[in-house]
Amino acid sequence: MKRRNFIRTLAAAPGAFIGADAAAQTPSDARAFQLDLMTRMAEPVLVNMAKGQLKKTFQLEVSPTWDGRDKGVTYLECFGRLIAGVAPWLALPDDATPEGSSRKRLRELALQSYVHSVDPKSPDYLLWQGPGQTLVDSAYFTNALMRAPKALWEPLDATTKRRIVAEIKGLRRIEPPYINWLLFAAMNEAWLLSVGEEHDPMRMNGAIRKINEWYVGDGWIKDGEAFHFDYYGSYVMHPMLVEILEVAARHKAPFWNGKPDELLAQAVKRMQRYSEHLERFISPQGTWPPVGRSLTYRTAVFQPLALLAWRKQLPPSLPEGQVRAALDAAHRAIWTTPSNFTPDGYLTIGFMGHQPELGDWYSNNGSMYIASAGFLSLGLPATDSYWTAVAQDWTQKRAFGGEKFAKDYPVAY
Repeated sequence: MKRRNFIRTLAAAPGAFIGADAAAQTPSDARAFQLDLMTRMAEPVLVNMAKGQLKKTFQLEVSPTWDGRDKGVTYLECFGRLIAGVAPWLALPDDATPEGSSRKRLRELALQSYVHSVDPKSPDYLLWQGPGQTLVDSAYFTNALMRAPKALWEPLDATTKRRIVAEIKGLRRIEPPYINWLLFAAMNEAWLLSVGEEHDPMRMNGAIRKINEWYVGDGWIKDGEAFHFDYYGSYVMHPMLVEILEVAARHKAPFWNGKPDELLAQAVKRMQRYSEHLERFISPQGTWPPVGRSLTYRTAVFQPLALLAWRKQLPPSLPEGQVRAALDAAHRAIWTTPSNFTPDGYLTIGFMGHQPELGDWYSNNGSMYIASAGFLSLGLPATDSYWTAVAQDWTQKRAFGGEKFAKDYPVAY
């Protein structure tokens, strides 16, 4: 694929296409910008891991407040989080376009990366016997396989499949704390169920029940017993709950005194409501409130909007052209800063550029690859209405432009 230079061009003049000009960009501009950004993010990781050289080439960076855990978990974070966001695009069918050629190449690299990830003899064998953090990022690793089973799971050789299943089941040794981590254990069990393997209903169903107990209303979920005003509803709670329930409903999984299909419908509605808030957070310039933990995850904050767009489940209050324009502005607001990437092409710790001081005690540069979750809508082909619909101004742009915009009221579901 002939590489486009959108990111490099924009990096030379940060902010040049932010805010008022963003909605004026054509639909093809919006998709091309995200596609170039995603490819730039994925390229060094998949190229090197496919050769068993990720650990050799990916220079580690940890937060100044790093808690001392095994830094080797960084590589699992890097690959697992990246592939979870890229998976829907890799699942698109092959075609003769330059994008199709690039996708086929990166898919082949991703498959070879999965092989290295569980081969004990490979230099890029991941830290499956590591600390509790391994459970966290194994869930992104399996989430990708759930999002693109025909592209990423079915083509794998029998040995690699057997090794992946064994490593995932082996993580049952880790007892997750009663916070968002419950969903990581549940995601692994849901994936096992989805591929016909024995799964643990208690680890899956217990998480579903607990997350629903922590729902505080109007689309917001507590992370444990305390409410945190942050974006963990985006990073973990809403997307993982919905995708776990999708598997439970599809496979008619046992659920004592409950109906997964009804719980799924409820979870989707709650994620839609939460996404209405996310859309309203985006300013006319494409910025959003930098509040709470894990700000360095950058545009992963918009995973629910991107997931709903990909699944064609955006609520009527959020037209496709409006969401696309808002997310285009948000991506440009962050990613036009050159120091988001190292000279070798890997992500840095930061919110808008390299800002290691914003890292949390669990942050490393591999953690940053959760930002790929903002690209889920690339799982829709360029011909889809999401990409071709006329751009519309988003809520804040209308509000601060003196235009009519919808009132906002709480919901009871």
